[in-house]
Amino acid sequence: EELGSANYAIPFLAPNATGKALLAGVNYASGGGGIMNATGRIFVNRLGMDVQVDFFNTTRKQFDDLLGKDKAKEYISKKSIFSITIGANDFLNNYLFPLLSVGTRFTQTPDNFIDDMLDHLRDQLTRLYNLDARKFVIGNVGPIGCIPYQKTINQLKEDECVDLANKLANQYNIRLKSLLEELNKKLPGAMFVHANVYDLVMELITNYKQYGFISATKACCGNGGQFAGIIPCGPTSSMCEERDKYVFWDPYHPSEAANVIIAKQLLYGDVKVISPVNLSKLRDM
Repeated sequence: EELGSANYAIPFLAPNATGKALLAGVNYASGGGGIMNATGRIFVNRLGMDVQVDFFNTTRKQFDDLLGKDKAKEYISKKSIFSITIGANDFLNNYLFPLLSVGTRFTQTPDNFIDDMLDHLRDQLTRLYNLDARKFVIGNVGPIGCIPYQKTINQLKEDECVDLANKLANQYNIRLKSLLEELNKKLPGAMFVHANVYDLVMELITNYKQYGFISATKACCGNGGQFAGIIPCGPTSSMCEERDKYVFWDPYHPSEAANVIIAKQLLYGDVKVISPVNLSKLRDM
């Protein structure tokens, strides 16, 4: 809304994702999906990033039909921003997932796993670039050790976070930033913007009262354990009375109130939170 888009991006698989509706943007997100194809296989029908890029390839051809080749190329490269927030599920629903991950963790060190993630991501981002994407904003992995789900299953106290999960996120994040710097140098005309989601969310968790929140540990909507973090939000969940007073909406995701604060930082913030430029500058490039 703040960037001036008249409509939300429509889901790629929605029946109305055709014709001029595509010009407002397309959303390829899939619940439980990740960079790695094995991520989230417990959710069965999730679509990983390889498939999401395949889907964009379909959209790219539709743009040629809609606008003609020259105008389509300009629209994709100059008027479009590719927002990619991925990676947390690769840890939560793959490497760290009880039962599923025993084999992976036995055969792969965290370094090896993160190597694989970044190799995959490099290929996926390069594929998008080859389809004329030029403006990218890539979110790093947030403090996944502090989400209600991890705090609940690890039976932590209110002020504790899961050390291993946050260490993995930090290891990945340091190397993600290097990857984006590498791609900015290597791919002419591209602008890969790094969004420091980890620090933005950690700031809200640490200083939640200063932002008007009453809880940074409990899910507003969820069930199970002291932080309502085991069963995702659904029809039988308990619900908090004031959802704009909670940093976390469900066992995994920040609330809308938290996301508004994060979004404003990404739009107008300095290089500590988003670099080399913020989103308002990226839009105008």
